[in-house]
Amino acid sequence: MYKIAIVILADATSHSDLARVVNAFETAKEFKEAGDAVDIIFDGGGVVAAVELANPEHRAHRLYASVQDKVSGVCSYCAKAFGVYEKAQTLNIPLGNWKQ
Repeated sequence: MYKIAIVILADATSHSDLARVVNAFETAKEFKEAGDAVDIIFDGGGVVAAVELANPEHRAHRLYASVQDKVSGVCSYCAKAFGVYEKAQTLNIPLGNWKQ
């Protein structure tokens, strides 16, 4: 069994950024299905992607939901800096204190 951490730094506002996030989720899903230990962490602009994809109305939400149990959280400092802290709380996304 492998232990993998996937850190998502890209937001999901542009097509290419969304593709990066989707690729990270697909990778996490493959590791999860293989029985590996995987954690997904959102940092920097990635906190915006977490909030967007956690929204059930987002077109990639189904993929997010398939690995939601592997989401360790979003950086609380970054969530405040990017203005998504309250949305993360509302969507029950774990908040981490990786940056002080």
